[in-house]
Amino acid sequence: MTDTQPHRQWFLFSMMMIAANLRLPITFIPPLLTHIEKTFALSSSMAGLLTSIPLITFAIFSPIIVRLAQHWGNELTVFLLFFLLIVGSYLRVIPSVPALFVGTFLIGIGIDSGNVLVPALIKDHMANNLRLGTSLYTLSMLLIGALGTALAGLLISHISLGATMSILSIPSVLALLTWLPNLKLKRQTGRTAQKAPVPHYQSVWHQSLGWLITLFFGLQSLVYYALITWMPSILITHGVSTLSASNLLTLLQLSGLPLSFMVPYLFSKKHGVTILLSVMTLGYVVAPLTFILPIHSLIFLTILCVLAGMGAGVAFNLAVLFFTEKTTNPIQTAAISGMAQSAGYLLAAVGPILFGYLQQFMHSWTLVIWLLALFAVGLTLTGFVIQHRGMIAE
Repeated sequence: MTDTQPHRQWFLFSMMMIAANLRLPITFIPPLLTHIEKTFALSSSMAGLLTSIPLITFAIFSPIIVRLAQHWGNELTVFLLFFLLIVGSYLRVIPSVPALFVGTFLIGIGIDSGNVLVPALIKDHMANNLRLGTSLYTLSMLLIGALGTALAGLLISHISLGATMSILSIPSVLALLTWLPNLKLKRQTGRTAQKAPVPHYQSVWHQSLGWLITLFFGLQSLVYYALITWMPSILITHGVSTLSASNLLTLLQLSGLPLSFMVPYLFSKKHGVTILLSVMTLGYVVAPLTFILPIHSLIFLTILCVLAGMGAGVAFNLAVLFFTEKTTNPIQTAAISGMAQSAGYLLAAVGPILFGYLQQFMHSWTLVIWLLALFAVGLTLTGFVIQHRGMIAE
């Protein structure tokens, strides 16, 4: 797509606004879990569904969103489905268990539209600045997600649960408004491209590299969302206060921000991916296993959270880069993104629920932590295999 410079700059800004809301509705929930459990009389495993429902939604709707985008265009599909995110965000403010879970389901659909289609939009609008677009996409997502966690912990100590969720849902409204000009721009400049027939590519579902990228995405999502959901509870068992646990969770997320630029930079360097996967192993295998030890030093716990955050930053940015760097055009990018986020999030959705049940059954986080480390080892091995493979076949 050939846009003028102002149009490209506006796309970049609006894309970052959309990206900023692709984790926020999920990441501000963990600091509120205790209040949600009390307000709605939910068990820990049921509360874990608030993280798992969006992941299950991603698994179901990702292939559907790819099909919708082929008919409506990527820009319009993101706009229409992102509107559901706003509806769901304010629906779960209602003090009702059905509203809470239905709202979370709608939020999942809205987030999934951005998850699947924004990488393809970046490849379409920013083909000559692909890694910059990818870096700013992941940076916006991680930064606002982390700040949302911190703000949720601060707000809930001063105002009600409903008011907290209402305030933290405002950015999604702003994001949808900034996206509106992209619809007009697409109508003006993309008519010819939209009318062109969609080429028939070899299905990514029939390629081993497609499944490897899907496995990588699924494992990184499983480990990340399990950590985000239960890290505050794990930290509390080490004598950390609820507020400090919330702050450390925020630090964990912020620690991954520099990787938004470091991962694309090192990706094309000799031994760069090997270095990145080593950092990921340190953060996702070594650091979590250390939580098994009876550590009560806040400084040491802080270091572990920073390392875990760096591991998360490497894992997610590599997953997104595999979407864009292992494909040759936006259609392929959307296809592999949809596949990875369908099958991958189905795997990831098991984490928060399974680990919540295991903790309740064992009355300990030890088995959960060992399982997280085992999944992280599989993640690293999968990354090494993908690194030595070529491109997705056309």
